[in-house]
Amino acid sequence: MIRSAVTISLVNEARGGPFVFWDDLTAGCAQAAAAGFDAVEIFAPGSSAIAEPELKRLLDRHKLVVAAFGTGAGWVKHKLRLTDPDAEIRARAQQFVSDLIDFGGRFRAPVIIGSMQGRWGDGVSRDTALNWLGESLIRLSECAARHGVPLLYEPLNRYETNLFCRVEEALGFLRAHRLQNVKLLCDLFHMNIEEEDIAAALRSAGPDLGHVHWADSNRRAVGFGHLDIEPIVSALRDIEYSGFLSAEILPLPDGEAAARQTIASLRKNDLCSS
Repeated sequence: MIRSAVTISLVNEARGGPFVFWDDLTAGCAQAAAAGFDAVEIFAPGSSAIAEPELKRLLDRHKLVVAAFGTGAGWVKHKLRLTDPDAEIRARAQQFVSDLIDFGGRFRAPVIIGSMQGRWGDGVSRDTALNWLGESLIRLSECAARHGVPLLYEPLNRYETNLFCRVEEALGFLRAHRLQNVKLLCDLFHMNIEEEDIAAALRSAGPDLGHVHWADSNRRAVGFGHLDIEPIVSALRDIEYSGFLSAEILPLPDGEAAARQTIASLRKNDLCSS
């Protein structure tokens, strides 16, 4: 069964980014439930930034679950990357993600590797960066497996990384490294920039697709851009996708309107029952 999710950012340094609700976890959970979402996707400054009992209380009160925890603060706040030239920074980056995996595991929620993957250049060759990335994903996916959840890896567009921007390339890398507990996060906004055929790319991911960021071409709510959604919906059905469709989108014209439009787009395409 496909379920819906919406993003909540608690990272001040990410202000202006593609998150629907901001700053207040209590209010964000209440707004998510009121809009009809099944889950929240949370971006926190770190694993110690959220009190576990408080989050459990909020989830129980609003009948929500956590779809995933984002690690973007590792980069935008702490300047940590898994492919940084400095070995100490790479180690701190792995620890930052590992701590979030341990926290998220208590909620049966996976963790996302997006901007923290970094890039090659500045004296680091592509092969070296990919070796570091592979080593990190192996260690972190093993950590996630101990909690019974996958690790989510997100190909980004060319303006955000030069490692992997397309599904086919990322899949080849994961399979070559036998990263069976790493699933792809496919973001429709990034795919709109990089993929020739979004629906075909989703079909190629098949069972390796673990999470979807449900966004339109302009990173607004689906229906506020120009993506042709019908082939994408067909592809998700064809591969029997049963994960989350999560609104990692700009809060335009405001967060509540973006949330309402997201739910409307899911209902229009018979992707959620709420």
